[in-house]
Amino acid sequence: MRNVADIASFVSSRIDMMRLLTALEGESLPDAWIGAGFIRNAVWDFLTGRTGETPANDVDAIYLDASDLRPEADLAIEARLRRLCPGVPWQVTNQARMRRRDADAPWRDAAQAIAHWPETATAIAARSVRGRVEILAPFGVDDLAGLIVRPTPAFAARRDVCRHRLQQKQWRSRWPELTLRGMD
Repeated sequence: MRNVADIASFVSSRIDMMRLLTALEGESLPDAWIGAGFIRNAVWDFLTGRTGETPANDVDAIYLDASDLRPEADLAIEARLRRLCPGVPWQVTNQARMRRRDADAPWRDAAQAIAHWPETATAIAARSVRGRVEILAPFGVDDLAGLIVRPTPAFAARRDVCRHRLQQKQWRSRWPELTLRGMD
């Protein structure tokens, strides 16, 4: 996996991933994507020859809708997605609301929101558009494909958050092949 097209092809070939992308597409949310560990874990497992799937703590579905910032809207979407895909730990978040938490200026789109996620290998998302997979990767896929954990520019001054996530999520236990950059 060397580029966005390779990642899109990989996701397209995974029935389990396509089922979730299709479910989210059916919600017709503005600028909606599934990202973070949904893609990162699957790619890292594939690249390191891991059999089985690293279980997801959650499936991060995002969208950007400045017209409705109520957390209840996210919960209603989660409930619908859970009915469509029972047993999936959906976590739906309107990124228009999240930027307020971090005191950032309004984000123009999901790409700008994802660029504010902690690690470059995590700052990736996919969506289905009429069955075709699109990938959003504001920092490219080199770190993801290279098994590199590095803070995004938004987290360069908050590397402690990235280090905590690395420990909490036990990435080094699952993928000892990972290389850390910019984490000290």
